[in-house]
Amino acid sequence: MDSITHLFVGGAIAAALAPASQRRAALLAGAALNSLPDLDVLPLLLSDDPVIRMVWHRGATHSLFLLPLVGWALWAWFRRRGGRVAQAPTRWFWIFQCALLSHPLLDAFTVYGTQLLWPLPLPPMMWSSLFIIDPLFSLCLAVPCVVAWIARERLLAQRALIAGLALALAYLGLSQLAKHRVEREAGRALAQRGLQDAPRFSVPMPFNILLWRVVAMTPDGFVEGERSLVADHGPMRFVAYHSDAAALAAVRRYAAVGRLLWFNHGFVKAQRSGAVLVLSDLRMGAEPDYSFRFAVAAREGGSWKEIPPQQLRWPWEARRRLDAMWRRIWKAPPTSQSRPAARVEAGRAVEP
Repeated sequence: MDSITHLFVGGAIAAALAPASQRRAALLAGAALNSLPDLDVLPLLLSDDPVIRMVWHRGATHSLFLLPLVGWALWAWFRRRGGRVAQAPTRWFWIFQCALLSHPLLDAFTVYGTQLLWPLPLPPMMWSSLFIIDPLFSLCLAVPCVVAWIARERLLAQRALIAGLALALAYLGLSQLAKHRVEREAGRALAQRGLQDAPRFSVPMPFNILLWRVVAMTPDGFVEGERSLVADHGPMRFVAYHSDAAALAAVRRYAAVGRLLWFNHGFVKAQRSGAVLVLSDLRMGAEPDYSFRFAVAAREGGSWKEIPPQQLRWPWEARRRLDAMWRRIWKAPPTSQSRPAARVEAGRAVEP
């Protein structure tokens, strides 16, 4: 999730658990604790390898094996110093644990991938039922935090915090139910195309859980479809896109490519851009624009040669895309339309 939401998540949890007299201090402490795992981005800035920066983020500092130890160590250190933690050690023990552990668990609800079981060499978990920024989810916790800051020790503060946390949990559950509905419809439509066993993922479109995107891999590329839980009825429609499977197979042994395929579960598009091979992470973005694109090889003498990976920047017409997406939530596209409706007005990608 985004950094601001993490502040409110940690603050709400800590303030709800802390003694009333320590509520304001707990709001600040919880916000800091919930943000702590994302400090892994600081040492990663020292690397000039964009693939390493991507796949090592949400690694060790998001591990459910490591964070409980970190929480215990911080709690023990503050308790020895006296002050608020020493006055209510049991409550603050759970504040440290819950504020820290809620961070990677919440991250796992997004599609980016979170290595919850680091150092086990398992692909990152991506439950992908929340977009990385979801205003409604954030408001569930932001408003109670503001109320608690103003109300301080009054009962209103505690009630607001408990209600906010309950709403946030309900929203997470609702996102999973929405995902289940979309997956069910996608499974039926893909089975009609003979793709019932194809690797696939579903992910909500930006800032909501009403409009979803589903991608399934095919031997020569992938298919992509959209589903609005408000407007769409009947079979889900998919559009096929090409990926250079032969080029991807030729570079699969390269270190950077192997890291990417492990991290994104193989949901990648390979395409030539002049003499360069570009790999796009299909999970974040939508055809034809993706948030993460990497040049990984160059064509020389009839074969691919490994190059230091370079992350490519592509145009992003956010305002036009968001307008089209908002309309797509409430209105199904015409039956004859060949492209996903939320991207009809998106423009065309520009070759690097």
